[in-house]
Amino acid sequence: MSDSDILPPEGDEHRIVDLRKALEERYLSYALSTITQRALPDARDGLKPVHRRILHGMRLLRLDPEGAYKKSAKIVGDVMGSFHPHGDQSIYDALVRLAQNFALRYPLVDGQGNFGNIDGDSAAAMRYTESRMTDVAQRLMEGIGENAVDFRPNYDGSDEEPVVLPSNFPNLLANGSSGIAVGMATSVPPHNVAELCDAALHLIHNPGAQTADLMKYVPGPDFPTGGILVEDRASIEQAYTTGRGGFRVRARWFSEDTGRGGYQIIVTEIPYGVQKSRLVEKIAEMMLARRLPLLKDVRDESAEDIRLVLEPKSRTVDPVILMESMFKLTELENRFSLNLNVLDMGTVPKVMSLAEALSAWLQHRKVVLVRRSEYRLGQIAHRLEVLGGYIIAFLNLDEVIRIIREEDEPKAELIRTFELTDVQAEAILNMRLRSLRKLEEMELRKEHEKLTEEQGHLEALLASDKKQWGVIATEVGEIRKIYGPDHPLGPRRTTFDTIPDAGDFDIETMMIEREPITVILSEKGWIRAMKGHNADVDGQAFKAGDELKLALKCETTDKLLLLTTGGKIYTLGADKLPGGRGHGEPVRIMVDIEEGHDIVDLFIYKAGAKRVIASNVGNGFVIAEDDMIANTRKGKQALNVSGASEAKLCVPMSGDMVAVIGQNRKLLVFPAAQLPAMSRGKGVRLQKYKDGGISDLKVFSAEDGLSWEDSSGRTFVKSMDDLKDWLGDRAAAGRQPPTGFPRNNRFRG
Repeated sequence: MSDSDILPPEGDEHRIVDLRKALEERYLSYALSTITQRALPDARDGLKPVHRRILHGMRLLRLDPEGAYKKSAKIVGDVMGSFHPHGDQSIYDALVRLAQNFALRYPLVDGQGNFGNIDGDSAAAMRYTESRMTDVAQRLMEGIGENAVDFRPNYDGSDEEPVVLPSNFPNLLANGSSGIAVGMATSVPPHNVAELCDAALHLIHNPGAQTADLMKYVPGPDFPTGGILVEDRASIEQAYTTGRGGFRVRARWFSEDTGRGGYQIIVTEIPYGVQKSRLVEKIAEMMLARRLPLLKDVRDESAEDIRLVLEPKSRTVDPVILMESMFKLTELENRFSLNLNVLDMGTVPKVMSLAEALSAWLQHRKVVLVRRSEYRLGQIAHRLEVLGGYIIAFLNLDEVIRIIREEDEPKAELIRTFELTDVQAEAILNMRLRSLRKLEEMELRKEHEKLTEEQGHLEALLASDKKQWGVIATEVGEIRKIYGPDHPLGPRRTTFDTIPDAGDFDIETMMIEREPITVILSEKGWIRAMKGHNADVDGQAFKAGDELKLALKCETTDKLLLLTTGGKIYTLGADKLPGGRGHGEPVRIMVDIEEGHDIVDLFIYKAGAKRVIASNVGNGFVIAEDDMIANTRKGKQALNVSGASEAKLCVPMSGDMVAVIGQNRKLLVFPAAQLPAMSRGKGVRLQKYKDGGISDLKVFSAEDGLSWEDSSGRTFVKSMDDLKDWLGDRAAAGRQPPTGFPRNNRFRG
């Protein structure tokens, strides 16, 4: 088939395209547009296009900090019509956020009216609110009319908008930013501008400064809503070095005495980005779900300032422990991520370090300084040229007047007679009569001298890199002075602290309401939990062919350890067991017990306790219960078994002697010190058998003697003197037990 067979006829409006290639091109175009025109801020001014256009629109409306307010609807309409052809609500939402002092550390818009609150309530409609710029916004645009930055055509070419703002304020790090683009995102927390200025000054004098050096001045973020930063310094330094990381922020609180030994917790600051009303709702929901047993009530008594009241269940509850539990389970502790992904030079996405972000701003300030200086030099040159013409005119005033009155082409005659430039001749012709005073000549000469001097300073500035950085350092120092501790926005709001030592406690266990229960396990592996310790175990019903295996009295805060014949240990939370109605549920749906393995034993986990675990062939060792905890459904291998061997016993380590009896009805007693302590393994031989295996094992104290129960419930005790015939070393064969030992070869009846 030739190309002519697949090409459309000449003049046909349809054409064949490669769908894959077309989609790739269009999606790439969309992705780049989203990254550069919507989601990521510019490293130089810290703004996204919508914010930059809003501020530019407000500048054109002359909404200076000292000026009058204008309706937000007017601002939104102008911005939408001239620069940002998107939905008016999206523009207004961006404007509202610029005015919220709980969203921005240094607001760029001074709002009048309802601009929302920290509870998450929306702002009033744009027709009801009024806005103007703040001093910070004005600083961002300082020098914009002096060729400080480039302009580009707006969306329809009818106007121009700035590519970036001059930004005489470190806005990117001071106010932060967040956004989600295509395949990338950004998240920059706010910082204290005085600290940023100190770091910037250090960077000017030490261009190779590392993160550790800058952290002497910028120890961490400074959120508008305050709070306490509990991230360790090493993590913060790592985040600032790589541009990626996170910061854990906690609510600020104190304990308020209510009299008679009681107290209540008062929360005065909450983490950044958390809606107060939603936080209170979630805490209330968790209380109803009984997930916060230490908390009795939560109330919002906020007015202008935040005041959340947390009332403990009991006056005996330690306030630190109560708050640690609240931090773990609620948004009273939140993590703000750092992803310093910004547009380098407004074009290329790049994850910057703290030093790189500050350097990008400083380099931009240098470019702005050079451009403004060059623009000013151009103005001075033009004015000096005009002044030179004025001075010539004053020196030859009569002749100038004659030429203007009598010549047909005065401009050309002036240029020819006095060797003036076109600009000078035009200026003389446009000069007003009132300027022809004698005093004016003196003023013109003074102005000429002053401008000549300024011209020399600017030329020297442009010729010296050192002088340029000196001017920038002066500007940064001025910002530092204005927004220092004496300014209303100056003092640091977020403080630093370490996580308090509230003692050795398990918060997860504390969150469970403590109740007595009786756990019932059937032979076929069905489990249930009856309320109380007085449950009628014997009267419980089981499925057909099933019966009681064991009953265990414990509490909902306990952890249960389950041993299977495969030598694996599984962990069950007593609070998560099914209730006592019906037959319960199979253990196998709670943990992944391997096929063909049965349950050997179920017991309560005790921290620090030890047990002796043994296989049916008589191998065993001592294992700590702390090493038996399994964190997953798949369990934890403790006793290694193979072939026909399987796990048989797991008894408490409650003494210094071990008694073991085999299926061959031979008893052996040996010191417990002969057993090794292991966390996993096959173990060592406990007793030697010709046929069969182990029947039972007991650890006892030599001082108390060996005891056992018969089938009638009677207890027998043998002292060490009575047991001297059975005393030997581990792995011996043993001998027939004393008279009266149960026929079932068990120490427990």
